[in-house]
Amino acid sequence: MQLTIIKTFVSRFLILILSFGLVIYSTNMWGSEGKGTISIVVANAAAVSFFSSIFSGSSASYFASRFKIEKVLLYAYLWSLLTGLLIPFLFSLASIQSEYLFYLIGISVFSSLLSTNISLFIGKQDIRKFNVYTVLQQLVHIIFIGLLVYVIGKKDVSVYFLAQIGCLALLFLTSFFQIIRKCNISEISFCKEVARNMFEYGWKTQLSAFVQFLNYRLSFYFLEYFEGIASVGIFSIGVTFSEAIWTITRSIAVVLYSDVVNSKSKEESIGKTKESLKLTFILMIGFVLGIIIIPSQVYEMIFGKEFRETKEIMLLLSPGIFAIAVSDMVGHYFSGMRELRILNVKSMVGLVVTVVFSFIAIPRWGILGACIATTSSYLVSAFLLFRKFYSSTSLSWKDYMVSKEEIHLLKQKLLKK
Repeated sequence: MQLTIIKTFVSRFLILILSFGLVIYSTNMWGSEGKGTISIVVANAAAVSFFSSIFSGSSASYFASRFKIEKVLLYAYLWSLLTGLLIPFLFSLASIQSEYLFYLIGISVFSSLLSTNISLFIGKQDIRKFNVYTVLQQLVHIIFIGLLVYVIGKKDVSVYFLAQIGCLALLFLTSFFQIIRKCNISEISFCKEVARNMFEYGWKTQLSAFVQFLNYRLSFYFLEYFEGIASVGIFSIGVTFSEAIWTITRSIAVVLYSDVVNSKSKEESIGKTKESLKLTFILMIGFVLGIIIIPSQVYEMIFGKEFRETKEIMLLLSPGIFAIAVSDMVGHYFSGMRELRILNVKSMVGLVVTVVFSFIAIPRWGILGACIATTSSYLVSAFLLFRKFYSSTSLSWKDYMVSKEEIHLLKQKLLKK
C-alpha cells in the first residue's frame, strides 16, 4: 500500500505544479473577472458531475469487481450523456452564466464519460492508469490552451473552456479503447440488478458528495450576488490552493478506498485507514507551515495586484483545509464500508453552517466573510466524521506518529523500487 501511495503522491505533486501554473496563467491572462467566470462555470460543471456520478463515479468503482464491466459501462455511459445534456439546461434557466451553456454541456458530458473510465481503473485496482489520466487532464488542458492562444490566436476566456473540452474528449477516447478491447461486446446488455444496485449505492454516495460540494462552492454564488464576479475570482485563488493541496492528500484517500473496497475484513480496513490518517496528518502540517511562511508580497507578485488579499484568505482557510484533508481518509473508509449515513449527516450539517454564516458574514466582511463561513463548515463536518470514527474504532495520538520501523520499511521499499 505504501509504495502505491508514493506513486500516487508523485502524480498528485505533478498535478499540484500544473494546477498552480494554470491558475497563475489564467489570473494574469484574464484578470479577476475572467478568473471569476472560470470559477463559476467550473463550479457548475462540478455540480453536474455529482448527478452524473450516481452511475459513473464511486458506483462504477465499487461494482467493477462485482458485476461484468460491460453492464456497468452501459449504464454509466447512458447516464453520463443524459445528465450532461439535461442539467446544464437547468442552470441556463436559472441564468447562472447562461452564455456559456454549450461549453458547460461539452465539459459535463466528456468529464462524466472520462470519470467512468477512471472509476473503472480504481475499481480494478489499476492505480497506475488512474494516476496517468489524472495528470494528463491538467497537462493536455494546458497544451490545448497554448495551441488556441499562440497558434490559432484566440484570446478571450472561452479559450479555457474549449481547451478543457478538447482535453476531456481526447482522454476519454484513449481510455475508452483501453477498456473496450478487454470487453466482450456480446455481454453488453441491460440488467435490472446492476441498475438497481448502482443507483442505490450511487445516489446515497453522491447525495453526501453533492451537499459537500455545496459546502465548497456555495460561497462562490453568495459572493457573486453580494460582491460581484471579480470577488469570486479573488476568493477562488484561496480555494484553488486548498484543492491543489487536497489533490495530493486525496491520492492517499483513493488508494485507501480501493483497498477498503477490496479488503477481506473490517480490521484490515481500519488498519489501512489509520496508516492513511498518519501520513495525511504529517503532510498537512508541512503544507500549513508553508502557507504561514510565504509572504503576502509573493502572492501579489505571482497573481497580480488584484490578488493582494490572497495571504489573508489562505490563513483564514488553513484550519478548514487541514481538517478536511485529514477527515477525508475517514470519509473514504465509511464510503468503502457502505456506511453512508454519516457522510450524509456531516454534509447536511456543514451545508447549514455554510448557508447561515454566508448570509451573516459575506454582506458584512465580503471575501473574508466567505473564508469564515467556509472554514466553519469544514471544521464542523470534520468533527462529525471523527466523532463517528472514534466511537466505532480505537484511535489514539500514536496513530498519527511515524515509527522508526515504518521509516525503515518505507526506505527499503524505495531502494528496492
